[in-house]
Amino acid sequence: MNPQERIFQQFHLHQETLESCLNYLPERIARAAEVITESLLHDGKVLTCGNGGSSSEAQHFSSELLNRFERDRPGLPAIALTGDVAALTSIANDARFEEVFSKPVRALGHPGDVLVLYTSSGNSPNILEAAKAARERKLSVIALTGKDGGALAALLQEEDIEIRVPSMSTARIQEMHLLVTHCLCDLIDLSLFGD
Repeated sequence: MNPQERIFQQFHLHQETLESCLNYLPERIARAAEVITESLLHDGKVLTCGNGGSSSEAQHFSSELLNRFERDRPGLPAIALTGDVAALTSIANDARFEEVFSKPVRALGHPGDVLVLYTSSGNSPNILEAAKAARERKLSVIALTGKDGGALAALLQEEDIEIRVPSMSTARIQEMHLLVTHCLCDLIDLSLFGD
């Protein structure tokens, strides 16, 4: 297969995953945007986290809320728990890596806040611990997952929202997570600031 054919194949696989997502994700995305908007309207904040590429997605979402999405507007309170390298490394060194997100959730999270988890597998121990910490602190949990949802899917409760990309490919899952993130930003801006 030549490079152009390979590129065409990647675009085609992306399109197939996108069409699969269109069948059942819009309702979940809309519910997640409502939960986040409601939190922000009541002086809540959004905490985000993930590992690897999902870490970048978590930071991307927080930056879009804190700064702007597609228009100028007041900043919205959002913290990417992946962004503080000193805190991450000190927790990993002094405690254990599984606690790098749960400790900040316990320290920064308050009832009514929202924790947004990004994970393609749903099996990362530090993500699972963050979800447990959010439950303890009475935060809403929104999980962007893929594959079969992993251990996180089983850990989520009825009031939590899982936005699971129907794919086994990490690349396709992360591509859809970015689109979901932008949909959330758009709906939140629309709800808070109108057209």
